[in-house]
Amino acid sequence: VPRIAYINKMDRLGADFDAVIADMKAKLGALPIAVNVPIGAEGSFEGVIDLIDMKEIRWNDDGHDMEFSPIAETRLASALARREVLIDTLSAHSDAITGLYLEGADIPAVLIRTELRKATIARVLVPVFCGASRRNIGVQPLIDAIVDYLPAPDEVEPTKAFHSKKEEEIEVPCKPSGYPLGLVFKVQWDREAGPLCYVRMYSGVIHNASVVYNVSKKKRERITRLLRMHANKSEPLDSAEAGDIAVIVGLKTAQTGDTIGTEGWPVLLERMHFPEPVISVSIEPKTLSDREKLKETLEILSREDPTFFTRDNEETGQLVISGMGELHIDVLVTRMIRDFKVQARVGNPQVTYRESITKEVRHTETFNRVLAGKENTAALTIVAAPLPRGTGNVYRKAVRAPQVPDEIFEAVERGINSAFGSGIQFGYPAVDIGISLVDIKYDELTSSSFAFEACANMAYDAACRAAGPVLLEPIMKVDIFAPKDFVGEVMSLISQRGGLIHGSDTKALIEVVHAEAPLSTMFGFTTSLRSVSQGRASFSMEFSHFQPKSGR
Repeated sequence: VPRIAYINKMDRLGADFDAVIADMKAKLGALPIAVNVPIGAEGSFEGVIDLIDMKEIRWNDDGHDMEFSPIAETRLASALARREVLIDTLSAHSDAITGLYLEGADIPAVLIRTELRKATIARVLVPVFCGASRRNIGVQPLIDAIVDYLPAPDEVEPTKAFHSKKEEEIEVPCKPSGYPLGLVFKVQWDREAGPLCYVRMYSGVIHNASVVYNVSKKKRERITRLLRMHANKSEPLDSAEAGDIAVIVGLKTAQTGDTIGTEGWPVLLERMHFPEPVISVSIEPKTLSDREKLKETLEILSREDPTFFTRDNEETGQLVISGMGELHIDVLVTRMIRDFKVQARVGNPQVTYRESITKEVRHTETFNRVLAGKENTAALTIVAAPLPRGTGNVYRKAVRAPQVPDEIFEAVERGINSAFGSGIQFGYPAVDIGISLVDIKYDELTSSSFAFEACANMAYDAACRAAGPVLLEPIMKVDIFAPKDFVGEVMSLISQRGGLIHGSDTKALIEVVHAEAPLSTMFGFTTSLRSVSQGRASFSMEFSHFQPKSGR
């Protein structure tokens, strides 16, 4: 994917433009090329120097208006040297620039932008910009750069998609004349309009007040309004075509990552992959009258944020919410109270474990029950196998049986997908399990969708219990920022919590310790870290992976 880079927070303590450029080269393997550079840094950051037009750009207090001026004498030599690096780097990928460069001729700004755009689209260079977004410094040049250097939708390669009926991958060119196909990449709740579904159109045209088909959910839905958003302002649209980004009002079931299109062409765009939640807390309304409002609010939040889940605990009768960490949960609870006016009590955080299997098992299951005086039968064979960590759960139909109706195969898939969420031994959701349907026995007189869904669920349960089930715990990637005098205490603290030190980097007077640790041992880490560092250390933590739970 062609990209540009933006170095934000140049007004913060420790901001270092050149260090970030070096990190991009060393850690990302990118070839960055600075297009503008900061004037000052940290508290003295006041604007940027445009290395193509060779102008200084400053912003007024609210960041709305830009002021252009010649480069100050004290900064001119440095700016010229940086521009020389830009031209030299670009000339390695542009014959037009190379010719003028060798002749010693002036290189027009228009030509630099044209050739830089070609190099960006070819993914050989990454233009770099900088600013301080909170003060609106550097934002306008970044937006201009998106237009100047990134490709238009019809300039990129056709999008890959999966045709669910043909069971094959296809390419979808970005053309308004094609079948309608779009991806819901964001859902935002509006108090008056309800869910606003942001859609990127990859093919075809959709029209206001028309019916679209949610390919992911296999449901038809009607568009009540079609909008184009400009920040928080909307503009009505009659239609949105390939390459457009639009907002659809009226979709009742769409979630982030869903594909919308047409029922006659059931094509699925590649879903966005979201990390599994790693922490759960119980939540209950302060009054009984708020219970339904609480459930509605949690449903809205889970549609907006695919990493946030809510469920009923059947054993305790409590509502349980799950997310990516304590901060994530805190933010969502604050939103619930502030934006939705729902008062609730929140329990202590609990680690969300997962279950998986360790060996491959083949299992045949039969179902034969008499329900409402009618015999219901089903028989199938599945193979359950462990998948590499992080793969997720995969169901695959590995049998061809033209005599079996599609609704029977759909029932089997429903049964397996339902079983993935119910665990194996401890009731935690299963991960990284591959289930292949390898044989199926269908009787026209007695088989039913209900029987095959139940049979698939039973087959999954039996196969996984025989496949060496294992309990997995979330492991977190932890970066700790501490003065060098406290590095020893910090490393000791991580080791005491069952963590593993991967290394450290030195940045000015700060040492960055890279480690991983089980989430279950990291509760209260903030307080302990402050204690051993006299309040001078901080840390960031994010989910890394699941691994078998140790016997701590």
